[in-house]
Amino acid sequence: MTTTEYQVTGMSCGHCEKSVRDEVTQIAGVQGVDVSAQSGKLFVTSDQAIDEAVVLAAVDEAGYSAVRV
Repeated sequence: MTTTEYQVTGMSCGHCEKSVRDEVTQIAGVQGVDVSAQSGKLFVTSDQAIDEAVVLAAVDEAGYSAVRV
């Protein structure tokens, strides 16, 4: 298992967290998603290497922007 950290901008509430979580959990290989609007942190746990661009695209689809930390 590997965990990758991202910094997400634009989140302000639980609905924001849910939007990001819903998009990122659809990525093949993702085992867990921990996201906090308060800190802006997104942790993605996977059982295989996940293409960073795919995670960033999922966050973008949710309406936010992110960078890998």
